[in-house]
Amino acid sequence: MTTLAQHQQRVVDEKADLDDKLVKLTEFMVRSPIFADLPMTERARLARQYSAMMEYNLVLGERIACFGSYA
Repeated sequence: MTTLAQHQQRVVDEKADLDDKLVKLTEFMVRSPIFADLPMTERARLARQYSAMMEYNLVLGERIACFGSYA
């Protein structure tokens, strides 16, 4: 197995943290009665936040997938 450079490991760690945050945000949006009681504008902001986090997560995943292709 290839050892990652420090900057690459930071990306892997950042994606793992983001994965955890996405799970928590999803759980909140889907299961929490608090979310359902929020004003529509706040729910919309949280939905935008989720979308932005997902896009960021995809970019991190793409970067990680390419780590082996340039050495």
